Amino acid sequence: MTTAGAVARAKATAVPASETLPWLISAVLVGLALYYVVGIDQGAVSVFGDTTVLHELVHDARHFLGFPCH
Repeated sequence: MTTAGAVARAKATAVPASETLPWLISAVLVGLALYYVVGIDQGAVSVFGDTTVLHELVHDARHFLGFPCH
């Protein structure tokens, strides 16, 4: 049994949008970059040049996540 003094109460705090918007934008940009690297980059038509290194680094992860690449 708990006593009335031992029960913690959560207090809601308002966070202004000006503080959360940069974090939200950053999270979306990082998510889109990861989506491109894992799901879209094909190596031959890569944004990073004519190298297939990036494609080969995430090759197994693409198949595990269900992205076709051949």
